Amino acid sequence: MPECQNCGSFVTEAYARVFTPREIDDPRVCPNCKDKIRDGSDVREARSPRNN
Repeated sequence: MPECQNCGSFVTEAYARVFTPREIDDPRVCPNCKDKIRDGSDVREARSPRNN
């Protein structure tokens, strides 16, 4: 099962397939990460709190 490299949360295989490059199994951040966000092909600190 894929898991987030940042927070360790479970992510679905569909999420990992869409949001990770082919050679990487686990995404760098996920929707549960409140301190980081995807920014194009990079990951950066969130500028403001995110609400789920």
